[in-house]
Amino acid sequence: MNPFETVAYAADAGAGAGPGYLDLLLLVGFVAIFYFLLWRPQSKRRKEHQALMSGLNKGDEIVTAGGLVGRITKIEDDFVKIEVAKNTEFRVQKSAVGATLPKGTLKSLDEK
Repeated sequence: MNPFETVAYAADAGAGAGPGYLDLLLLVGFVAIFYFLLWRPQSKRRKEHQALMSGLNKGDEIVTAGGLVGRITKIEDDFVKIEVAKNTEFRVQKSAVGATLPKGTLKSLDEK
């Protein structure tokens, strides 16, 4: 008996090996789930935000991602100036604009 001798037994040829198309189908399923649940909605949100940023005009009432509400007084390349109160303006990045508000929203907020 040799202590350095190793014995290897061959496994059965059909044990655990399934058809290859099932693995491929599972992979395609995961890719489809990833696309429809993650990638596509994020792309849609990004396109909507790009359209929002390119459609900003002077006089629009906006709310920023930080919660500031104001009226646009000046539009620059990457920034907008918003008036949040009389004689009080802030410069914020266009990408920080969260949404545009309907006309008259600021006036209704001041009345409360």
